[in-house]
Amino acid sequence: MTDVPIRDAASVVLLRDADSAPKVLMGQRGKNAAFMPNKYVFPGGAVDPEDAQAVLPGTPSVKCLSRLGDIGPALLAAALRETWEETGLTLRKCEGLLYFFRAITPPGRPRRFDARFFLADANTMSDTDLDDFSKASDELRHLHWVPLPEARALNLPFITEVVLAEVEALSKTKAPPDSVPFFDNSSGTSRFLRIQ
Repeated sequence: MTDVPIRDAASVVLLRDADSAPKVLMGQRGKNAAFMPNKYVFPGGAVDPEDAQAVLPGTPSVKCLSRLGDIGPALLAAALRETWEETGLTLRKCEGLLYFFRAITPPGRPRRFDARFFLADANTMSDTDLDDFSKASDELRHLHWVPLPEARALNLPFITEVVLAEVEALSKTKAPPDSVPFFDNSSGTSRFLRIQ
């Protein structure tokens, strides 16, 4: 199999009721999907060219932008856009998006992404009904709020299991991470790094 180019991507982990009974929003990819068929994932997808020109609602934190680099605004725009497209939920400000994880798809897969994961408190980030997915595209099926302790029982990609462990830790500390974990699979060798 010829290796495919790595595309920048953004995923949003929406966390609901973090103080009482934390839940995350997940959906299942279709059985015919080219990438991760039948797997439960968070809303997200590749950065589109128009994301670079999008006007962001609010001002992201300086630390977030410095960790993301030049592509930061486009990644944040993609995160907001993909959340809207795949769930029908509108996130009204980018200040509340916490950049907390990065992973590059290993070689040999039909599609490869350099995915940045953002955590958002659904209770404060969205001005829409958090249970109304009527405006969602059909890209994700079975969209629902999964209790955090039960999420790992779903059919998940390995990296999503790792991301869920990070979410669980962040939901307890309530503090931004000192550094961002980064699974770098850009070459044939997997490396675990931390982004300061």
